[in-house]
Amino acid sequence: MYVCNCNGIRQREVAAAIEAGARRPREIFQRHGCSAQCAKCVCEMREMIQAQTSSYALAAE
Repeated sequence: MYVCNCNGIRQREVAAAIEAGARRPREIFQRHGCSAQCAKCVCEMREMIQAQTSSYALAAE
């Protein structure tokens, strides 16, 4: 499933970027060599980042 239709970034690619250390949507775009176009995907990326960092925090406890 695509998260960013403008740049063709898929959900698994966003997840991989987050796992590699991306903590902001801008870092995800940089990893893919692009930038936000319409920015509709930014909210979903932030939600994915939050969910992933929350799961890391729970795992660390």
